[in-house]
Amino acid sequence: MWQVIGQDRLLSLLKQNLKERNIAHAYLLTGPRHIGKGTLAINIAQAMNCDASEPPCGQCHSCFRIAQEKHADVVFTHLNSSAEISIDTIRELQHLANLPPYEGKYKVFIINDAEYLSIEAANCLLKILEEPPPKVIWLLLASEENRLPPTVISRCQRLEFKPLPMKQLKKILVDQYDIAPNKANLLARLSHGCLGWAISAVKDDNLLSQRTQNINKFVSLLTANLEQRFACAQEWAIQFNRQRRSVIEIIEDWIDWWRDLMLIRGSCEELITNTDYKATLQRKASNLTMREINGFIADLCLLKEQLSKNINVRLLLEWVMLNMPKAEC
Repeated sequence: MWQVIGQDRLLSLLKQNLKERNIAHAYLLTGPRHIGKGTLAINIAQAMNCDASEPPCGQCHSCFRIAQEKHADVVFTHLNSSAEISIDTIRELQHLANLPPYEGKYKVFIINDAEYLSIEAANCLLKILEEPPPKVIWLLLASEENRLPPTVISRCQRLEFKPLPMKQLKKILVDQYDIAPNKANLLARLSHGCLGWAISAVKDDNLLSQRTQNINKFVSLLTANLEQRFACAQEWAIQFNRQRRSVIEIIEDWIDWWRDLMLIRGSCEELITNTDYKATLQRKASNLTMREINGFIADLCLLKEQLSKNINVRLLLEWVMLNMPKAEC
């Protein structure tokens, strides 16, 4: 059973490929985080190893073990605390790819955050994509495919995920997950069309609790002195070294917050993301000019872009703190 919702075009293509046994040796799954790339990657791995007549069934031994990430022939690679996926990691996958399937029908290699492949790792992967072993499928998942070498992209069949319209996502949350309309509306806005994030927020209260902590920090930083701002920069720099993804998500929430300030300053309040903080946003926006807001949004976007490179993270965060406007009240 395919578990991805709202990506009918992709599912139709994959089902037709399976029916005709016309499976590519490599797929690039591209789109925003939390939109369903990981779910589809697992479903593809299940479909290639499923024992049922209409794969993926989700119930057989192979499907169950793949869903639990315990199948011997389905290998998951994740970006850890390091800045890149190393060539040593890809060499190990390359070695495994040249071995025959042990438990199932196909070996499937799922590389999350593929855009973080080092140059050496990408070149190493390219060699095996150009001369793929039999019974091996590569699934590259990337939120920023423009960071991947064009040569790697050209060796993959590209599957692009599109964010769901807010009305459709809200309806899914209300009808299928029994979420109250007001909360469903908020989750639909916060998710930016990524159903996976909204569902995770329904199941895990910590996501919304973390968001509340982030917003409280954003508000306090507007009136904080330089010492307090630099202390925050140091805190986030340390966190980045341990878990870089969490800091990138904080920066994305920060950009959303300042975008809301811009929309309120521009009399477009109906388009804001953080609807439950409307009064706070209005109060802060009244003390900032549109030029200040737009300038700082540009700084935050540059910060997010530079975080993907090997740079001094603390220095970059301190630069942003210095450039942040001050909004009294």
